[in-house]
Amino acid sequence: MLTEILDHYKQVGTYTYAGSYQKYYESLPNTASGISELGELICSQVIHRVTLREGNTGANANLIYGDMTKYPWYRMRCEDDVLLTAVAMTAELFRLDERGFIKARDTENKIVVTCRYVSVLMSAILKAKGIPCRSRSGFAPYLFTSKSVDHWINQYWDEKENRWITFDADGFFDDKALGFSQFDIPKEKFNWAAETWLNIRSGKVDGKYFVYSDLLGTHSLKAVIRAVFYDFHALMNNEISYNFQPSYIADKFESLTEEELRDIDELARLMLEPDDNFEALQELWRTKRKYRILNSPLVDCG
Repeated sequence: MLTEILDHYKQVGTYTYAGSYQKYYESLPNTASGISELGELICSQVIHRVTLREGNTGANANLIYGDMTKYPWYRMRCEDDVLLTAVAMTAELFRLDERGFIKARDTENKIVVTCRYVSVLMSAILKAKGIPCRSRSGFAPYLFTSKSVDHWINQYWDEKENRWITFDADGFFDDKALGFSQFDIPKEKFNWAAETWLNIRSGKVDGKYFVYSDLLGTHSLKAVIRAVFYDFHALMNNEISYNFQPSYIADKFESLTEEELRDIDELARLMLEPDDNFEALQELWRTKRKYRILNSPLVDCG
């Protein structure tokens, strides 16, 4: 069964397909030289929309993410809606600087994307190298002290250690301040979507602590339900972006029945241990149509 699982996470989907960049991805640093080298390289290609908005303050006071005053005024302040796939991000990076992924990329030649996009790019690169990898969606309590915000990270399979290693390439973090390495995150240091959903449902935790980073400050189950389905789709190699959710729940949270909520409870229980429940999750993916028919910003899928 482990072989089947690892083979699954070597496969690509719409968002992680390498296309003509297959050989280029293969040439990038890999786990033999440390996942941190690759993670830091990818982080050097991007600016988070919050970093751009806050400028040369806070986490960027030392300009580790670049001088934000040099970012062109005429470019988009966030390119999430444009650069949905790994290929799209890579093509834009080459367009801006034909040298490709370079550590010393000028601020004006970086792309502005959020955590899901860094995660997708990391998954695409590792899959191109034949390394089992998966994007994961949940909440990161290490980003703020007062709340746990929605966040995407990665896991790759380390053959030597015979385990999934969880890492976060979306930022240059101080491991001493974190208390752990961002490239080997302990399981308990990330709020996994499924576990968070079940803990709120059972009253074990206060849902107000878990926040989806939209303008409305959506929190609790209404925020976590998004992460549950992002994570489920990502486990199936379909790393949907923020605009997409199963049509039956999209903007309809308040109208969900208790029976529908219990269905999500069952999905979440399976996702607590996605490898142990791999076959059951695959069966849901094949048969539970309502989990896969997505809304669209342009078309009513009803």
